[in-house]
Amino acid sequence: MIRCIAIDDEPLALELLVDNISKVPYLRLIAACDNALEAMKIMEEQSIDLIFLDIQMPGLTGLQFIQSMTVKPMIILITAYEKYALQGFDLNVTDYLVKPVSLDRFVNACNKAKELFVLRTQPKPANDAGFFFVNVDYSLIKIITADIVYIEGLKDYIKIHLKSSQRPIVTRMPMKTIEEQLPADAFIRIHKSYIVSIAYITAVRKSSVFIDTLELPVSDNYRDNITALTGKL
Repeated sequence: MIRCIAIDDEPLALELLVDNISKVPYLRLIAACDNALEAMKIMEEQSIDLIFLDIQMPGLTGLQFIQSMTVKPMIILITAYEKYALQGFDLNVTDYLVKPVSLDRFVNACNKAKELFVLRTQPKPANDAGFFFVNVDYSLIKIITADIVYIEGLKDYIKIHLKSSQRPIVTRMPMKTIEEQLPADAFIRIHKSYIVSIAYITAVRKSSVFIDTLELPVSDNYRDNITALTGKL
């Protein structure tokens, strides 16, 4: 199921949008909001895959809302104005719908989002090519396996910390999926939220692993992995 949120300041437009969403079987509506700030609070607490978003709203406009996000879900803009289409696609929206929107055009936009959702979330088999690609803001970013220092899980997202970059790569992917893509002899799972490159481990304690001065926790569920690595703890 694709978890979505609907945002429109016009009550009748929001009601119609909610009704259209209910007709698409793979969509699950999490909330319907009449302003972007309310939606922002909900998104801090819940994982959202897709936003149906109006542009002209009081306070924070739809385009300003998109620009405020550091990690963007899929976004379908629904507006009465054609003039913002170029700006919308510059912000990598999934689709741009002009009101009034027919049901078949709405479903077509949802199908486009579904295809992108599958691309982002489908498991990829482990490989020994030395690299793989992840989706970041609708682009495929190449990750060199040997460049990965550690991976941090954040709900439905992961941060890939690289030796070559001060800024981590953030992508929507379960930890289990990324773990399946990594060579088992080069990486170790130490916590539900951490996978570490063995090559970058500098010290080990019973309940933590060090990468230089960075200390990462080892949970009880994964302590056997550390024991297997060191043969002592």
